[in-house]
Amino acid sequence: MSRLCVRSFAVSIDGYGAGPGQDLQNPLGVRGTELMEWFFRTLAWRKMHGEAGGEAGVDNAIAEQGFAGIGAWILGRNMFGPVRGPWPDESWRGWWGDEPPYHTKVFVLTHYPRSTLKMAGGTEFHFVTSGIHDALEQARSAAGGRDVRLGGGVATVRQYLEAGLIDELDTDSLLHLRRGLWIAGLSRVAADLRHRAGMQGGWQCVAEPQCQSDAGGCELHLQLRQLPVKKNPGTFAPGLV
Repeated sequence: MSRLCVRSFAVSIDGYGAGPGQDLQNPLGVRGTELMEWFFRTLAWRKMHGEAGGEAGVDNAIAEQGFAGIGAWILGRNMFGPVRGPWPDESWRGWWGDEPPYHTKVFVLTHYPRSTLKMAGGTEFHFVTSGIHDALEQARSAAGGRDVRLGGGVATVRQYLEAGLIDELDTDSLLHLRRGLWIAGLSRVAADLRHRAGMQGGWQCVAEPQCQSDAGGCELHLQLRQLPVKKNPGTFAPGLV
């Protein structure tokens, strides 16, 4: 069966996955793009947008892994756009232009029905009003045996965590370090997260935490997998508020 995976989901070290005040000028909320700066610098991001250059290394490997083997996506409505309430019309077609980066069927959770939206490059947005379980069932059917990626936002990830439906969670914690702080201190953060994952919610850290740093900060990549025998499903959600 297809796994439900959260990959490359960035959170700040104090637990925020987006900024406040989402609007047309701030798709990730005010200063929310800072959480994804590690991604914007990578070879994978630049290639996705037809640009040359970009950084290799840990961040790029994590970015590439995030798209590997994905057959369908699930998004919360705010990930699709800033429109709230009933759809006034169908003019809003997402943040990404005519060819979104998904190239699969994408199931958008919403309370308000809307017709399927087909885009260039194979992306199809399907608007699901029947809840998270039905969205997952549809996504797994569309994925054809490949994994389903849960793209967010935070509220959507929490819903699936609390329902015990997520099989794998990769979180990317952004640390803005003051001058003079020891990056080696990240090992303490990683050790604490590994311990909490094992003690709460039946999660297991399946890969050694990785870090890539520069003058502006450091990204700590942590991969967790739900254990076969689930204990208190969904009780551990590192940094998700």
